[in-house]
Amino acid sequence: MSSDDKIKYTYAPLRQQPFKLVYLLFQLANTLILVPYWAIVSVPPALRPRKSWSWARTMVVRVVRHMDVIQAQVGDFRKPHNHLALVNDKKYPGVWVDPIPQQFVVGKAEMWASAVGVKPVRLPGYWTHQPGSDISPGAPFNPGEKVVYALHGGAYTRFSAHPTEIPGHARHGMIRSVDSVHRTFAIEYRLSSTAPYTKAHPFPTALIDALTGYHYLVSTVRIPPKDIILMGDSAGGNLALALTRYLVEHPLPLLPPPGSLLLLSPWADMGTSHDTPSSSLTTCASTDFLAPPKVISGQSTFLHYSIRAYTGPFGLGAAETNPYISPASKHLDVGFEGFPRTFISGGEAEIFRDSLRTLYARMVRDMGEENVEYLEAADSVHDLLLLPGLQEPQLGETLGAIAEWVKKG
Repeated sequence: MSSDDKIKYTYAPLRQQPFKLVYLLFQLANTLILVPYWAIVSVPPALRPRKSWSWARTMVVRVVRHMDVIQAQVGDFRKPHNHLALVNDKKYPGVWVDPIPQQFVVGKAEMWASAVGVKPVRLPGYWTHQPGSDISPGAPFNPGEKVVYALHGGAYTRFSAHPTEIPGHARHGMIRSVDSVHRTFAIEYRLSSTAPYTKAHPFPTALIDALTGYHYLVSTVRIPPKDIILMGDSAGGNLALALTRYLVEHPLPLLPPPGSLLLLSPWADMGTSHDTPSSSLTTCASTDFLAPPKVISGQSTFLHYSIRAYTGPFGLGAAETNPYISPASKHLDVGFEGFPRTFISGGEAEIFRDSLRTLYARMVRDMGEENVEYLEAADSVHDLLLLPGLQEPQLGETLGAIAEWVKKG
């Protein structure tokens, strides 16, 4: 048992009925008052979190932040698609992906997996194709194309790989904006949870599942690794970094690293090394829609709960000392030798901004400036590709820069 298990953190204290219903009815009435108020005070640019923001962006950020406060009290409003069922339809074809053979799980990953009893399992995976495309699911590689392997965000505890979920916007944006990308694939990795819910699927579960999806693309679909763009947003970016590190540190003849790495606001430091009074975790707390990972009066914010769920029996200390969990931690000197060419997208108004700058500096140090590109969108919040139409012109500029980066590769 880690020392963290002895500390009682509270999350979603009103998740049980009838308390949940009463609280939600209260918040419904409260929201009916707050939204008109926000609508009025958001009209003058001087009263917006950022003067350059549009009225619509200001309203969306305020509403999302409010929803996050409510969820911290009652838990998730709905259950997302998960790894137990394949949600298939004609528009977004899904496939079952066989578990990766155990001999591909080696080194520290094998040790960590054994410690928490994690084994590879069969998982759903979802293809997103260019509109009007006649490409069949898992079709053979077409020379000249780039295939995006997407790992979704959600702090390891929310959302799904299904293209209709919020993280799917990044995949749709890639298909719209990058000529050589005609399809993307996403694996439905197992989500983590902890008290007050059932403790399940801690690190390195998601890493094993990401490896399963990569093995499917390389060994079953026969996509050349050099033509795979490994893309991850937020926690998916954290997972993309971990998967790449595993493939670099454990050379497997049949599974070389991907040709490119695309990181969209990656959660690169799940620990506390960037948490200072002058850091973006503090200065951007009022401008991002994400609340910083804190414990307030004994109650965990959503991100703090997610860190506890993901680190599981390894404890919160793992977020400070494990390069597979926090590659940008200032408590570690993490190297990036052997990593593929990388593009990092971030927002100047997001709470993870400083850790993104640390990540970029470390990658440039070890990989060379010519192999790492970082675009920090002015006045933009976390994971700007997930809010289409609301973060312009920054969204269009970012997608354009990514398209140019892909061409260079």
